[in-house]
Amino acid sequence: MSTLEKLDPVTLEVLRNALPAIAADMATDLLRTSYNMMIYEVQDFCCALLDREGRLIAQNVGGVSHFVADLGVIIKDGLNRYGADGFQRGDVIITNHQRVAGQHLNNVCVYSPIFAEGKLEGFAIVRAHWVDVGGLSTGFSAASMVSDPWMEGLQLDQIKIYEAGVPDDKVLRIITDNIRYPEASMGDLRAQVAACKMADRRYGQLIKRYGADTLDRAIERIFDDAERKCRNAVARLRDGVYEASSFLDPDSPGADNVPINIKVIISGEDMTIDLTGCSQERKSALNGRTLAGAYIAYKGLTGPLEPVNEGSFRALKVEIQEGNFMMARFPAVMASWSRMLPSVVDTILKALAPAAPERIPAAHLGTLGGSMTFFGVDPRNARKFILQTIEGGGWGGRPYEDGESAAVSVCQGDVRNNPIEAVELKTPVRVVRRELRNGSAGAGKHRGGFGQITEMTNLGEGRWSASNAGRRKFPPWGLNGGRSGTSSINYMRLSSEEPFKPFDPVRIMCAPGATVRVETAGGGGWGSPLERDPERVLNDVLDEFIDRDAARVDYGVMIDPVTMRVDTEKTKSLRTQMAAETKQPEGGAR
Repeated sequence: MSTLEKLDPVTLEVLRNALPAIAADMATDLLRTSYNMMIYEVQDFCCALLDREGRLIAQNVGGVSHFVADLGVIIKDGLNRYGADGFQRGDVIITNHQRVAGQHLNNVCVYSPIFAEGKLEGFAIVRAHWVDVGGLSTGFSAASMVSDPWMEGLQLDQIKIYEAGVPDDKVLRIITDNIRYPEASMGDLRAQVAACKMADRRYGQLIKRYGADTLDRAIERIFDDAERKCRNAVARLRDGVYEASSFLDPDSPGADNVPINIKVIISGEDMTIDLTGCSQERKSALNGRTLAGAYIAYKGLTGPLEPVNEGSFRALKVEIQEGNFMMARFPAVMASWSRMLPSVVDTILKALAPAAPERIPAAHLGTLGGSMTFFGVDPRNARKFILQTIEGGGWGGRPYEDGESAAVSVCQGDVRNNPIEAVELKTPVRVVRRELRNGSAGAGKHRGGFGQITEMTNLGEGRWSASNAGRRKFPPWGLNGGRSGTSSINYMRLSSEEPFKPFDPVRIMCAPGATVRVETAGGGGWGSPLERDPERVLNDVLDEFIDRDAARVDYGVMIDPVTMRVDTEKTKSLRTQMAAETKQPEGGAR
């Protein structure tokens, strides 16, 4: 009998739940003590525990999904830099450098070693979105204006800001002096440090109660169990080689469409995701250094509701080469590091649709969401402010139900938009409307989710930025006969006397009264629209999600304008005609 099999099952289950609870408590500490709305409202962060080798033990539930692939590499790089003997209790290290886990520089990692009885046992880490790290980083990186990493902002490369519990005031002063919102960013830094300290205490309590050896054996068992569950999930898929392609919009004037070519190989309980056919490094900021696209798709297929740890990805092999735009080499510009990830996930799932037709949805909004940033000086109190929010869009229809509406991308965990009350209370901005984007969902037996319209007017002078692009030429696709959703678009007007015009503002200085409107994409539909229950089409009309013309043209459903009921005979006749014209299956009236 092996050592792992001798582990007491009750103790194992206690520790299986205690470790993610520490990461969850870290998140609670961070939410309660952070200074910027991107953390305590939008929740653009993750908290995690890693072992002494940099293997992921636990991440907080709801932590940003596209951070999960890039925490271990940070710790391993720190171990290479300092050595296992180069850490002391009370050390705090900060890093956001793009050479290791290439992201936009606002995503700042703060981590600290965990010691018990003088021995290094692991690390606690928090990655969170700072409002500013200098350069053009304010809010979200002004990617279209960034031509090198130094232009984007401060690059902090595995810097010890605390040594043995003593802060390095010189380093902290350098950071403070080079960012526009030091109160917010340094407050967030202190919140990250506090979360790591709490994890140190809690992890130490587990070791004191159960012993380091028992905890180590439990972690190995937890990894093994997660791997086994994932292997079992893959084994239920059909063996084969599956391929799919998609495109991102051109990333600069005169550039070609950006290709995403995916190959997925399933053999028994093993899965390989081959990304080598994707675009090479871009001259624009559309680069990153991450395996997150493959990890997110794999996790969604194998255990979407299971806690995440190192074992969750042991059975996955990712093929990607250096110089791929998702494995770009520093100093490639990486300010738009995450823009490709939702489309990569969608394309992986698209490839696997023949292997699991009962599980794979149509494409969702295809970007991280509609981001809006406005910053300046508040005329009400003469204090600097910054507004940031991420507006959700439509998810794809599924084989068994409609897609979700106004949700952020699959890459973002529990990230949400900034509440209207917080926006208007803390910044000189009025939220004119935030509503579903009617008519944006792709038609289908199970339609896509609806995008969202968010419109804001500034009451004081400041600079607007809005990003909502990525796949405007290539809207969220449908599956199995479903239709595409509607692409995203932004509008802006400089005063109430002017009309709205399509525009993507980037740090545009505006006088009071300018208005920005972001309209996010709708999800693709799943299945033929002619197979959708006419009563469900009627409900969408009554709810004003679509109009009667769309019901007729897209779904073949005739609704009596007087009674506002489905005309069964006319619907059956129209659907028969449409099915004959398009050679689609006839759903008929029900």
